[in-house]
Amino acid sequence: MAGIPRVRVLFTHHPGYADLTPAQYAEGLAWLRRMGMVTAAGRPVVDISDGEAGDGVVTASVPAVRWSQAAEEARRRVGAAGEQALLGLLREGGVPDVRHVAAESDAYGYDIEAARSVSERAHIEVKSTTDPTRLVIHLTRHEYEVMARDKEWCLAAVLVGRDGSAVNVATVDQGWLHSAVPADQTRRGRWESARLEVPPHALVPGLATASWRLLPDTWLPQCSVWTCQPASPVLA
Repeated sequence: MAGIPRVRVLFTHHPGYADLTPAQYAEGLAWLRRMGMVTAAGRPVVDISDGEAGDGVVTASVPAVRWSQAAEEARRRVGAAGEQALLGLLREGGVPDVRHVAAESDAYGYDIEAARSVSERAHIEVKSTTDPTRLVIHLTRHEYEVMARDKEWCLAAVLVGRDGSAVNVATVDQGWLHSAVPADQTRRGRWESARLEVPPHALVPGLATASWRLLPDTWLPQCSVWTCQPASPVLA
């Protein structure tokens, strides 16, 4: 890892870091030191490299953070597999108009457009995982704001199997999402991404918007994971 003097030179001269002034970067370092997150030797007490413990200093109040390029690539592969699996289910299930908008742009705030008629349309945000014991998702501010104004938006949770297929599909309740995201405390700061652990009562088996069910429950794979609540009978 580069020392603080080398990093300071990088922040001062590299155009990619010109969004903040050197004084702002220096204040950031001072804050990290005040919070006890940088050792006297100038090394982080939080492990963000590859699980190796830097200079071996980890305090009980600062959890170790494991990150690696391989883990990030694996996460992206799982996300892509979930999207592709759901696209296949929608097309095989007879939904006539299915479009993978995430392949075009991240600006939509959802991953898939699906429509059966003019009045039956869905904008599906897909969150994928390989963990059958709990559902943890990351929701961006943009996705949340699209959800808040788009009645056709829904969030599909996909459990991805070892072969990349969908083992389970469930819909996350939007009311719960509204209640779970952080609240901005000041105009000077706002949340941009939230990590949410979805409870069983906020999950309904199948795939549906507030007004229509995209596919029959019998068509979608369903296994006993995340202890989802029974599907609502009001959705057709």
